[in-house]
Amino acid sequence: MLDFFTIFSKGGLVLWCFQGVRGPAAAATAPVNALIRSVLLQERGGNNSFTHEALTLKYKLDNQFELVFVVGFQKILTLTYVDKLIDDVHKEFRDKYRNEFQQKGTLGLLNGTFDFKDDFLRLLREAEESSKVRAPTVMKTFEQSVKSQKTVKCMIETRGEKPKEKVKTKKNKGSKKEGMETVTASNKAAPGEKQPSSAGDKEELTKDEILQKNREEFFKRHMKAGEKSSKSPKPDAQKEKGKKPRVWDLGNSNAKVLDYSDSTTNGNSEACPVEEFDPDVALGDRNREPGRLYDLEYESDEEAEEEKVIQNTSKPSTKKGGLGGMFGMLKGLVGSKSLTREDMDPVLEKMKDHLIAKNVAAEIAVQLCESVAKKLEGKVMGTFTTVTSTVKQALQEALVQILQPQRRVDVLRDVMDAQRHRRPYVVTFCGVNGVGKSTNLAKISFWLIENGFSVLIAACDTFRAGAVEQLRTHTRRLNALHPPESHGGRTMVQLYEKGYGKDAAGIAMEAISYARNQGFDVVLVDTAGRMQDNAPLMTALAKLIAVNAPDLVLFVGEALVGNEAVDQLVKFNKALADHSMAQTPRLIDGIVLTKFDTIDDKVGAAISMTYITSKPIVFVGTGQTYCDLRSLNAKAVVAALMKA
Repeated sequence: MLDFFTIFSKGGLVLWCFQGVRGPAAAATAPVNALIRSVLLQERGGNNSFTHEALTLKYKLDNQFELVFVVGFQKILTLTYVDKLIDDVHKEFRDKYRNEFQQKGTLGLLNGTFDFKDDFLRLLREAEESSKVRAPTVMKTFEQSVKSQKTVKCMIETRGEKPKEKVKTKKNKGSKKEGMETVTASNKAAPGEKQPSSAGDKEELTKDEILQKNREEFFKRHMKAGEKSSKSPKPDAQKEKGKKPRVWDLGNSNAKVLDYSDSTTNGNSEACPVEEFDPDVALGDRNREPGRLYDLEYESDEEAEEEKVIQNTSKPSTKKGGLGGMFGMLKGLVGSKSLTREDMDPVLEKMKDHLIAKNVAAEIAVQLCESVAKKLEGKVMGTFTTVTSTVKQALQEALVQILQPQRRVDVLRDVMDAQRHRRPYVVTFCGVNGVGKSTNLAKISFWLIENGFSVLIAACDTFRAGAVEQLRTHTRRLNALHPPESHGGRTMVQLYEKGYGKDAAGIAMEAISYARNQGFDVVLVDTAGRMQDNAPLMTALAKLIAVNAPDLVLFVGEALVGNEAVDQLVKFNKALADHSMAQTPRLIDGIVLTKFDTIDDKVGAAISMTYITSKPIVFVGTGQTYCDLRSLNAKAVVAALMKA
């Protein structure tokens, strides 16, 4: 049973609505608004279904008249006729009001009256009946059964007879049956005959062969006896069970001496001495504006085309015939006609291969091309417009829209809001191994310090060897770049750590409490790298996030991945949802994209990650120094992605 069926224009004007369930007239408003926000405006039309709470929505676009057809029903129901119904309603509604749309246009939508209830109920009844009509199941005859193909002889079993072994090939089966039949026939023909005894076989051997056989048996017996005697006897003194640690001559057997993670360093500025190093190496660009997060640089298509034009004008041009130039210019033009799927398929196939070559996940490349096809199918093109340029422009618009998700994360604004409430702003970093969580945490710390915020780094990676020492080194260098003397005697960055092998969730909780008491503005929580398939570590991460409730959960992913980005983000979000005890589980809020300087123009990972999570890319890592941190520029990524 349908909950509702509505038809509205892309401008937001509802033309007709049917409500199949009793209730307020605005019951369909929230699901349809969610569909518009999450799918239509975000260019995610690759799949024609959308789930909102307990409802499943299916929709169809009419690009010629700018209409949207939406049907909603309970997601626990399996309605097989919905696709047929929405196609039939779309065709019937178009045919009935085609003239009104073509002649009056927008005024026809505003002033028109659409009496479509009787037609809709008729189409609904036909669709329901078509789903119920099924061909009656016909019982098999005896000739069609397997039993009819068996003979009476093969079904008779005699007592004491072993069942025949099944052979894989049919030929072997046939040969075995023939062999069995010949044996039984010979037995029937000569029942009194007996099989020859084994003694007759021995008599057939000559004396020389018997002698040779006896010699071989003699040598075999002596060889076995020699092998048994060569084995060493068991020692009387048994070895002590268990392993003992090896003591090196020049080493130290005391493990405590090797543990450099002193818990007394928390809050003590003397434990982090100022390190002397070249600031140019750590900062990179000395002419930058302090505290500013620059956008990614890119070369627009217009600049590239201008360069090509300049290069072409410098070369001698070859003259062509007038008719040839005219036909070449008119080649590929569409004219004033509506686009069909057959027109777009070759172009979309090339676009899909191009996106995959640029490191976009294959599944997402297919969905993007499908979304563009649905957006353009039936749309009337201009006179001097090619299919390729139209599809390319629509794909560019879709990519820019995907990289600008619904919620924009403004870290500085949120930190100032937390300051007004006199509490620290907590950011948790998570991701797989080796993507650069600790390095980019240090870059973000430097950026926050330059904007005047004090930072406490919580070393919650208690698993990887050297993780605490790495953060301690970053803390010393950041204190050297921003000494307390430059900030009125206030230490701008400190490290909170409890060594290795401890509970990460407990360390994070203590660090947040310490930051609240000491007046720190931001707490950056570094976690251990973990693969998305490691269930115990994913449970520990979900526990850390559920217990401490950070303000921002950032997933750190590298720009080198392709299809793996989809698997990582889907499983990280699924693990956080499964292991959370809250009714509305906390998922990933944003993405930090690292190693962006190593991929040239293969920037497809940015599209894959944003498309999967619908979350923004907050920071982009572009190098090894503290200043190599950028904010995402959607036009830069799309320009690099569409570059041939």
